[in-house]
Amino acid sequence: MKTYEKIYLLLEERDDYISGEDLAQELGISRTSVWKAIRQLEMQGLTIEAARNRGYKLVEGDLLLPELIAQDIQLPVHLKADSDSTQLDAKQGIELGHTSPALYLAPHQNRAKGRFGRPFYASKSGGIYMSLRLSPNVPFLEFKPYTILAAAAVVKAIQQLTDLDVQIKWVNDIYLGTKKVAGILTEAISSMETQTVTDVIIGIGINVHIDDFPPELKPAAGNLFEDQPSLTRNQLITAIWQAFFDTDDKELIHLYKEKSLVVGQQVSFVENQVEFRGTAIAVTDTGNLVIQLDNGKAKMISSGEISLTSWTDH
Repeated sequence: MKTYEKIYLLLEERDDYISGEDLAQELGISRTSVWKAIRQLEMQGLTIEAARNRGYKLVEGDLLLPELIAQDIQLPVHLKADSDSTQLDAKQGIELGHTSPALYLAPHQNRAKGRFGRPFYASKSGGIYMSLRLSPNVPFLEFKPYTILAAAAVVKAIQQLTDLDVQIKWVNDIYLGTKKVAGILTEAISSMETQTVTDVIIGIGINVHIDDFPPELKPAAGNLFEDQPSLTRNQLITAIWQAFFDTDDKELIHLYKEKSLVVGQQVSFVENQVEFRGTAIAVTDTGNLVIQLDNGKAKMISSGEISLTSWTDH
């Protein structure tokens, strides 16, 4: 673990100041090395208060610690400081022969994209950007509803660590109130020759504590925390993947249905350039949405986008 990472952990566990001398003695380094490490943390977006005769105190921000996360989730964790996209990092990992499963992390993404190739905002600090690569090697018909499972794992982790009442907007968005705080993008790589899904990459972006949303996003985008978070990103990342791997699929699917933002709501969607309206009445175990149309017929959709008709700005 790097010196600045060790100093971050010491600052993070203390509510009060810790002197540069104490930090130097604790780690067996010089005061100059402590000062350089503090500068390094500040360059990574952390706010550290320095007070004469008192030392240093962590005021805001946290640091991603891949070694710590890897130890807790028992998976390789690859952190790329200058990432275009963790989805691309995971795909590159396949080409490089990385073992699977593996988690790919980035403090920021230069070319982040969501569903349908749309760009989405990735802040320089305060967000979680990660992609999990799995290699299921299963026939097409046995492919799990990974987006559903991942969304439920995110909700379960947030529920375990906070008192926030987050909900899921079908199919892949996490909302707090009427604002989107997280999104999920699942991509599958298949072999037509063997009719199997060889690899799947689950990308997750979470707005933990972002304070620089562009003006055009402010009406729709929100944070889990508007003030200093009560948890670290490392804790949330660890809890999400522990929930994903350690929770029975049936339990996660049940939680997804329970936390649905759309079931029982009036919705609209477009199919073949025709708009349909109705009431969302259920989510199936495979993640399809069942809608009772206004004309009385029931329709099941497996992909695409829906709008809540009561939300004029979504």
